[in-house]
Amino acid sequence: MKDYGLNEIREKFLDYFGSKDHLVIKSFPLIPQDDKSLLLINAGMAPLKKYFTGEKKLKKNRATSSQRCIRTADIDEVGKTQRHGTFFEMLGNFSFGDYFKREAITWAWDFLTNVLEVPKDILWVSVYEEDQEAYDIWVNEIKIDPKRVVKLGKEDNFWELEQGPCGPCSEIHVDRGYEFDPREDAKPGDEGERFLEVWNLVFTQFNKTADGKYEKIPHPNIDTGMGLERITMVLENADNIFEIRLIKDIIKTIEEISGVKYKENHKNDVSIRIIADHVRAMTFLIYDGVIPSNEQRGYVLRRLIRRACRHGKLLGINDKFIEKVIDSCIDAYKSGYPELQENRDRIVKIANAEEKKFQETLDLGLSILDSMLENTKSDVFSGEDAFKLYDTYGFPIDLTKEIVAEKSKTVDEERFNVLMQEQKERARGSRSESNMGWSSDKKYGEGLPATQFEGYNSLESEGKVIEIYSDDNNYLNSGEMGIIVLDKTAFYGEGGGQVGDKGILYNDDFKAEVYDTKKTGSKVFLHYVKVLEGSIKVGDNVIGKVDENNRRDIMKNHSATHLLHQALKDVLGDHVNQAGSYVDNERLRFDITHFEAISREQLDEVEKIVNEKIAMGIPVIIEEMSLEKSQQLGARGLFEDKYQDIVRVVQMGEYSKELCGGTHVKTTSDIQMIKILSESSVAAGVRRIEAITGRAVYNYLNKNDSLLEEVKQLVKATNNEEIVRRINSNNEEIKDLKKKLKDMANKDLSSNIDEIVENAVDVNGLKVATFALDDLDNNLFRDFGENVKSKLKDGIVILANRGESKVSFISLATESAIEKGVFAGDIVRVVAKVCGGNGGGRKDFAQAGAKDPSKVDLALQAGIDEVKSKINS
Repeated sequence: MKDYGLNEIREKFLDYFGSKDHLVIKSFPLIPQDDKSLLLINAGMAPLKKYFTGEKKLKKNRATSSQRCIRTADIDEVGKTQRHGTFFEMLGNFSFGDYFKREAITWAWDFLTNVLEVPKDILWVSVYEEDQEAYDIWVNEIKIDPKRVVKLGKEDNFWELEQGPCGPCSEIHVDRGYEFDPREDAKPGDEGERFLEVWNLVFTQFNKTADGKYEKIPHPNIDTGMGLERITMVLENADNIFEIRLIKDIIKTIEEISGVKYKENHKNDVSIRIIADHVRAMTFLIYDGVIPSNEQRGYVLRRLIRRACRHGKLLGINDKFIEKVIDSCIDAYKSGYPELQENRDRIVKIANAEEKKFQETLDLGLSILDSMLENTKSDVFSGEDAFKLYDTYGFPIDLTKEIVAEKSKTVDEERFNVLMQEQKERARGSRSESNMGWSSDKKYGEGLPATQFEGYNSLESEGKVIEIYSDDNNYLNSGEMGIIVLDKTAFYGEGGGQVGDKGILYNDDFKAEVYDTKKTGSKVFLHYVKVLEGSIKVGDNVIGKVDENNRRDIMKNHSATHLLHQALKDVLGDHVNQAGSYVDNERLRFDITHFEAISREQLDEVEKIVNEKIAMGIPVIIEEMSLEKSQQLGARGLFEDKYQDIVRVVQMGEYSKELCGGTHVKTTSDIQMIKILSESSVAAGVRRIEAITGRAVYNYLNKNDSLLEEVKQLVKATNNEEIVRRINSNNEEIKDLKKKLKDMANKDLSSNIDEIVENAVDVNGLKVATFALDDLDNNLFRDFGENVKSKLKDGIVILANRGESKVSFISLATESAIEKGVFAGDIVRVVAKVCGGNGGGRKDFAQAGAKDPSKVDLALQAGIDEVKSKINS
């Protein structure tokens, strides 16, 4: 066999099928880009579904790829076994109605035996028991020994879903030898590890109907998949995927960081394998644009990072370490994925931020979870405690389950899910929606021809009424509201984030206000109207006149989003992509993928760049062209635009080139000016920028001038420059007054310290000082506790701070108390529980909150009793 590594095998595979006239496709991102049925790409053919169904076309009817994939169904088994992993690459060759079984089988055999030089006598094949055609090709044409061709049933060798395309498959297996199974009659399909499936050839030749019948399809397809890590195992003679050279290099980095050697201790080996696998997955997920969050694919990434962090801690790594392992991963994959190195800083920054955030959660959460487990006598960990860990401390339920399982217990997930659902319902609140009598579930525009849109070049057009949607359904009278469909219109229908046009429809006998325009998926334009005069019926001709000022303001905002998009990439990095937009006549809203808040300095730089481009008066050129030409031009677009035959490209010089169907200004100077108003988070990894342009900026500046004049008068400044000096002077004065108040409060409180220490209860030589205060500032409350502890010297302090309807507790333990096993966190939990609360913290300091201040005296006594219990136990 050839001694090829993973990166070399990938290259050889793509080169081989490229020589067989296949279109070599670069791996699609892990985020499905036109398939809402998948959370993440999990197979080589997953991004190609619409090519198999004929909905989309490639330049050729045959293709090949090495597709990166993520599967998390068995994430809990990763590390525990040597064969499970979340990240892998799938080599594949595909035919979309072109070649079929003979070519697929012949090329697979040729690649394995001649290119990779896998010995023929260790290769076995399985076929579907009714697929005589495939069997004959293997035996009569490939000349494989019939003894090594195994016929198996549907469960093993037939690919199908409940309904739709399906067909038999043929799998190629490698015999790993008698040491894995000494039986002479062992064969693929048996239990055990002897036969390793490396390549699956799926022959999609049937369509399964709803009633279970199999109908032949006229142009059958080929879908093959070979696990890159698996075939690398074969060529490198490795026992499992963690033994191949590429992953061993990553493991070596983990060994160096942790000081722990691989394959010396099973428990450590599990942790090392988990880190090696999860870091590969997180590196590619972040590169492809996934950001850690608590939902969907963002949660998958968060879970991978957090599991890796926890297992780092189990290996004794107390500092941040993920960055070093990511660097090792990027280095290992640099020949196949050089773009990882180009995006290294972004990948590391996102992973580091999540690691840091989780380390803070982990330390506190583990302490609280350990305490909860100590108090759990049954084999079931309560759903309430699991929810409290998640809701209050941000401790993920999956990690809770994993740690609880290590104690041979289970989590009451049913109760946890009930509490989660209740929380979601509380957060969702109540929403009301207005409705109109004629706004039923009817699919507007169904069965009607697409509307001819004339609004790119004109704000006025004449059209014929071809449908009316109203209470009476055939006509509209004065004062009534409804929807009018025309055969031609100048009104832009809402789409691409741009709102619909407003204006009027009229003729000699009729006039209506168009207050909104929408567009259906079949490009039928719906004019939402209120009739001002006369009546209208199907068949009438009308003139449509778009509100010019409204349209111009919308165009300014829309064109500004294109400049804004590129400026954000310039300032923040090329990872920035549009995640949504909304433009109307008043403002623009632009959502982008970005992993942290955008600083004021960065926003100022973005705003400056956009205004510079506006001032240059760059001509806005709009052309329709082929998709291929737009790609050569370097035009950027949302994924759904990329597979239309003809696309519309909006170009602003060489600075911005985007696919877009919206309306735009003639030159960038028509925008006049942009002002960014705000930047905020709308979801994990998504930032929102709101801005204004044109006349709105002028009004904004006028309003700010008036506000500035009012402030100037309030602080008695003679000019604008003096305002800041006056405010700083006032702030200093306020600061001095606050200090004086604090000093007075401390003086009053300090008189109580000696009395508190004198009245401390002695528990076998350990003093317990308790005291209750009322409505004290939180900072003063904590300072007071530190002062009492300092005076006490040896013992534990328990303080309460009562409010009108709540109470706070703090507990502080000296070194001598900690040495005797009395921890502040344990004490404060007992105390708070009496008043209906909970809390926790470190051994030397802890705090808690509760709802019932009436039981403070009982709570403080419970704290004293808990200290006695710990000292005497």
